[in-house]
Amino acid sequence: MSNDSEAEETEPVEEDAADEEPESGFQSGDVVKLAYTARTVDGDQLVDTTDEEVAADEGIDTDQQDWGPRTIVLGEGHIFPDVEQDIFGKEVGDEGTVAVSAEDAFGEYEEDQVRTVSKDKIGEDDRYPGAQVQIDGEQGRVETIIGGRARVDFNHPLAGEAVEYEYEIVSEVTDREEKAQGILSLMLDVELDVWFEDETVEEEQPVESEASDDASDEGGDAAQTEYETVEVEKDTLYIEATPQLTMNQQWMMGKQQIAQQLTQLLGVDRIIVQEEIGGGGMGMPGMMGGGMGGLEEQLEDADVDAEEIAEELENAGE
Repeated sequence: MSNDSEAEETEPVEEDAADEEPESGFQSGDVVKLAYTARTVDGDQLVDTTDEEVAADEGIDTDQQDWGPRTIVLGEGHIFPDVEQDIFGKEVGDEGTVAVSAEDAFGEYEEDQVRTVSKDKIGEDDRYPGAQVQIDGEQGRVETIIGGRARVDFNHPLAGEAVEYEYEIVSEVTDREEKAQGILSLMLDVELDVWFEDETVEEEQPVESEASDDASDEGGDAAQTEYETVEVEKDTLYIEATPQLTMNQQWMMGKQQIAQQLTQLLGVDRIIVQEEIGGGGMGMPGMMGGGMGGLEEQLEDADVDAEEIAEELENAGE
């Protein structure tokens, strides 16, 4: 048995592999713009596309969204893993065709996901075959309604379908603002203005200080936490709070999670959502901080003589 143990200890295969140089081409964490079209393998049904002409040929109303290559972060699950794996190691301009199995795409079709429910759980306007309904938090499609009962298919509409992706790597995204815009567009399907600023802000930080000997003798704490105000540099991402953003359902439901993902993907210290009120150009941060400044300073900026206005008001009152 000792020989077997020695043999196991003298095989550092994994360590040698880890020391090798990484493969060339795109890797996890890289940001790319991808043009693609996905169709079902058997029925040749369009699943998704970035090509406006392809969408128009399929009878899709192309005015309802923006078209063109999409920004994705490799390794973040923004596209099916099989497609992502095919992209790793490739360069800008490379193309590929990848078949994704039904299991790895939208799942296998499961007969037990077709269930009978009370007709009363379906709104009156949706009581017809083919209607998309939500019942007890699940999305489904009505198959039949007989009497007071309905048969509803809770499988994904493309369950059981293998999907084929044809893609081209259009470019690599290295500009930080373009990265932020692309990721937000992918998450929220809206185009937003963003910018980065390095700012010096005041922040309270804990400082350890020794308690007095008297406090220690009286059985008090040996040390207590105090705070001091220090100036720190903050790499800040600003996002303009447009009506499209503030009314976006995904943003309203998950802004904290989205902000956390952006912080990690972009390596920023903080994110501020800023709203512009009126046409005066006064930006208001999401936390309503900063104030509006002195009235005299604002009048000077607008090239208005405050004393002249006061004199005119006084004369008008006489």
